[in-house]
Amino acid sequence: MNEHRLTDWLPTTKKEVEIRGWDYLDVILFSGDAYVDHPSFGAAVIGRVLEAEGLRVAIVPQPDWRGDFRDFKKLGVPRLFFGVSPGAMDSMVNHYTANKRLRSDDAYSPDKQTGLRPDYPSIVYSKILKDLYPDVPVVLGGIEASMRRLAHYDYWEDRLRPGILCDSPADMLIYGMGEKPIQELVRKLQQGIPFHQLGDIPQTAFLTSERIKTNGHIELFSFEECLKDKRKQAQNFKIIEEESNKYRASRLLQKTGKQTIVVNPPYPPISEMELDQAYDLPYTRMPHPKYKGKFIPAYEMIKFSVTIHRGCFGGCAFCAISAHQGKFISSRSNQSIFKEIKAITQMPDFKGYISDLGGPSANMYQMAGTDKKICMKCKKPSCIFPVICKNLSADHTPLLELYKTTERLPGIKKIFIGSGIRYDLLLHRYENDKLNQATKEYTRKLITDHVSGRLKVAPEHTEDSVLRIMRKPPFQQFEQFNRIFNHVNKENNLKQQLIPYFISSHPGCSNIDMAELAVKTKNMDFQLDQVQDFTPTPMTMATEIFYTGFHPYTMEKVNSAQTKNEKLNQRQFFFWYKPEFRNQIERYLRSIGRMDLINKLLTSKQKTFTKNKRGKRS
Repeated sequence: MNEHRLTDWLPTTKKEVEIRGWDYLDVILFSGDAYVDHPSFGAAVIGRVLEAEGLRVAIVPQPDWRGDFRDFKKLGVPRLFFGVSPGAMDSMVNHYTANKRLRSDDAYSPDKQTGLRPDYPSIVYSKILKDLYPDVPVVLGGIEASMRRLAHYDYWEDRLRPGILCDSPADMLIYGMGEKPIQELVRKLQQGIPFHQLGDIPQTAFLTSERIKTNGHIELFSFEECLKDKRKQAQNFKIIEEESNKYRASRLLQKTGKQTIVVNPPYPPISEMELDQAYDLPYTRMPHPKYKGKFIPAYEMIKFSVTIHRGCFGGCAFCAISAHQGKFISSRSNQSIFKEIKAITQMPDFKGYISDLGGPSANMYQMAGTDKKICMKCKKPSCIFPVICKNLSADHTPLLELYKTTERLPGIKKIFIGSGIRYDLLLHRYENDKLNQATKEYTRKLITDHVSGRLKVAPEHTEDSVLRIMRKPPFQQFEQFNRIFNHVNKENNLKQQLIPYFISSHPGCSNIDMAELAVKTKNMDFQLDQVQDFTPTPMTMATEIFYTGFHPYTMEKVNSAQTKNEKLNQRQFFFWYKPEFRNQIERYLRSIGRMDLINKLLTSKQKTFTKNKRGKRS
């Protein structure tokens, strides 16, 4: 079993710095999350990457931003820069529900304690650091800053906000997965290049008052133009999304007042070797000892899980993964995955069960285009919507082999798949019959050997008009997969559940759409509990539709549930089986004359509502 020392973690206090014998620090990171030294936590990854560059790195988790700012002062001034990582989740999603109610717990804080981070820590932390140390560069990273790199709709303030660098005094923003840009930044600083001359690093953004030549770049509508005309904000989004999903993208420029936000194009997808290097760093895989005896839910969830790839080519309208990780899949080698599993088996409380071998979508491992030249020209946000691309090699063979090999490793009793899967990839009939055979074998093995009682899938809705806006496959595919799942379970005498995820109040969804969803899922004997109300988050197509009222790709008008009551009216249909919702659902359906839906949803087979000649219920 592993025995860790305090110095196995990055230092978090002056005392821990002194224990290492250091008299200075190169980089100090400030994180909105508790410090868990695990590759699923961004601040830990960046800290370890910087450490691997030979730097002295410290991390200050969840600093107190009120009072005398002692947490921002305690480690002094770094030689190179401060880094700000607001957390693994967007801080506003972390703090508030879809109806803007304050959440009662924080999964990324010890003992679920709330109040340990501010709203918008990217802005709050960087302002404090710049007030205290105006001459020291500040670099933003993480999902919050990444998704706010350009003008964006802020649901919580219900207004369009400029790119976050207009509100934060930070000197640079790194968007997406930050290993390569942070390495390039450090190497150039080590060469003696001044910070203000580092405007050409890929996958970074900065704010400038200088005039930028537009040759070869794309100039978006300015923030002020978008404020006046929502159509222009929608048109901007189409460009931003396409450039985020291109192999070779263009530099984006957006004027805000007298300044310009410059967003450099991203790096090409990270290679297998580079991804292995990031995951092979010496993580303890555990929370810092300061949290001894405390419970961090987000850590407990991924404690015995392994990420096997990055990226997602699903392109779902409500999801920000492709805008942050990209649509091209970057996969780890089997050797790197085995190495991490071996480390897990050495953990003191490991019982032999890996909770997940997954990623944004569990079954996209090592999938890519057959002809790379076609991929390099493609700017579509999804490789599988509205149809699965003929150039996509959706071969499940590598994943099958990975499952078979990992379950034979010493110390492993069972490998479970906890991430959601894309069943449309499993149901599609490919021209290459080898792919069909691998898909069939994978489906059966997944269900028989790798389900921990419940398998997650995400149909998200039942109605075609809503699913098209979501960029999700028709509901008939979920019904087909459900039949396969039940058949395999029956054949193997298994009692497992399929857990479907659904969304209410998505742009384009009406109350009637929700009533139809309730009827169809009822007919399949589902009483839904894995549901959510749509929350508009920056840099997703669904959010742009919610705010602007226009579909960015067609410029057609799309209606959305906007108010708290409108959203609650849609959400109630998930819970038609609960007595407290039945009366109000019935009143609504009766008011619009949909007795047919009342019959299907709220009545038993023995009693139905009909209309007599006078139109009264009998």
